[in-house]
Amino acid sequence: MNTKDYTFRLETETDYRAVEHLVRESFWNVYRPGCSEHYVIHVLRRDPAFVKALDFVMEKDGALIGQNMFMRTVIDADDGRTVPVLTMGPICITPALKRKGYGKALLDYSLERAAALGFGAVLFEGNIGFYGKSGFDYARNFGIRYHDLPADADDSFFLCKELIPGYLDGVTGVYRTPQGYYVDDADVEAFDKTFPKKEKLKLPGQLF
Repeated sequence: MNTKDYTFRLETETDYRAVEHLVRESFWNVYRPGCSEHYVIHVLRRDPAFVKALDFVMEKDGALIGQNMFMRTVIDADDGRTVPVLTMGPICITPALKRKGYGKALLDYSLERAAALGFGAVLFEGNIGFYGKSGFDYARNFGIRYHDLPADADDSFFLCKELIPGYLDGVTGVYRTPQGYYVDDADVEAFDKTFPKKEKLKLPGQLF
């Protein structure tokens, strides 16, 4: 990866459909047959928790190659406080450029901008093998629990990064997923029909 061959900027409304195509191509048949992420981002842009100032696209040689976005949410602390935090995603890179360093560059830039705007921490679901390289740790190590997970369940997917050092000191509690991430399969299916037809495949390693 040439560190001078890409740029970042805020997404504009004229980018929306192209970004949805990008997200669809990136997630298609990865976690489930087909995908829902392109509809999720379509819905989240209209959510009051959407952070427009942290809605990024990445371009290379004038072409759209990546995107990331953030949503406001909270931790319901055990002591009764409501602690503001961010969650993130969908985040993606065009399939042809995955595993070449572009994803980490986009992630790191996004986190730097979130920190510059004064946000204290980011919690979300991801793979520690990738996100750990950008400073994420298991949320359990911060005393934060996933909202509907049984106490003895695997929580290794639930990650956290402080953007302000010490922001979560003395905080234990339950993370609240923004409602906008919960979409109906029928709505996903209807939205997907407005895109070119693609084959849904059941593949090893899918989660759903």
